[in-house]
Amino acid sequence: MRIIFMGTPDFAVPSLQAVIDRGDEICAVFTQPDKPKGRGHKLQPPPVKELALQHGLPVLQPASLRDEDVQKTIADLKPEAIVVVAYGKLLPPSVLAVPPLGCINVHGSLLPKYRGAAPIQWAVLNGEKSTGVTTMFMAKGMDTGDMLLKAETDIGPEETAGELFDRMKLIGAELLTDTLNQLEQGYLKGTPQDNSQATLAPMLKKEMSAIDWSKPARQIHDQIRGLNPWPCAAATIDGRRVKLLASQVVEGCNTPGTVHSIDGELFIACGQGMLKITELQAETGKRMSGKNYLLGHTIKDGALLE
Repeated sequence: MRIIFMGTPDFAVPSLQAVIDRGDEICAVFTQPDKPKGRGHKLQPPPVKELALQHGLPVLQPASLRDEDVQKTIADLKPEAIVVVAYGKLLPPSVLAVPPLGCINVHGSLLPKYRGAAPIQWAVLNGEKSTGVTTMFMAKGMDTGDMLLKAETDIGPEETAGELFDRMKLIGAELLTDTLNQLEQGYLKGTPQDNSQATLAPMLKKEMSAIDWSKPARQIHDQIRGLNPWPCAAATIDGRRVKLLASQVVEGCNTPGTVHSIDGELFIACGQGMLKITELQAETGKRMSGKNYLLGHTIKDGALLE
């Protein structure tokens, strides 16, 4: 098929590779503009652009798809289908109407649950036991189109959003291949979503890093997992702000927010149960285990977190 691919971050890279491997005619790859990163603010290309250039594919990085010249370019390319994976921009109706086979989106949830920008993170934050990927025909609303295929996967009890992200981007690529195969054969039909079952997964915010230690240990554990790798749950231990990256829920009872060293391991009491902090990172330090952190920092047993 003649395809336009639209995507930007790591999540979209395996899907672009899957379209390349299928041997489709990729007439253009649309991705977000390069952005400054690091101390030198050097412009960094999106991961999708890097892969596209490696394969000699034409790359377009418009600031907006609402520009009439951009819409004309898309129409002139005459794609049979447009594949969209974590592109980061809504497609206006004029673009949605261009490909005769439709605009196909790969979304990181089992729709209609978790519509929005951060479906993988919110599934972990909410303590879901499973999630998945859905392919769908795109519509005007955000993630509201008719569903095509789904693939479900379990979420490990200590799996972080970042770890789940890395697994689901591969699941998404496989599901996209199946979707395009069936679409090409002409017997794939969409299933409308039940809007009454829809939930939202908005973008994460830095303010979500703060921890309320009066909450149950399980809920805080899910917060730590769901905010890793960004923005990361954080606490101030003995005057030092640290990111909490991984934890385990254990039995125990004490004043919520108190720190304890038990057999050389770092524990924090919660409103119900305790958390063993298995990985953390000081603001100016390296990632390390809770045990190694205690070896280099003297913390008064029973100290209350700020």
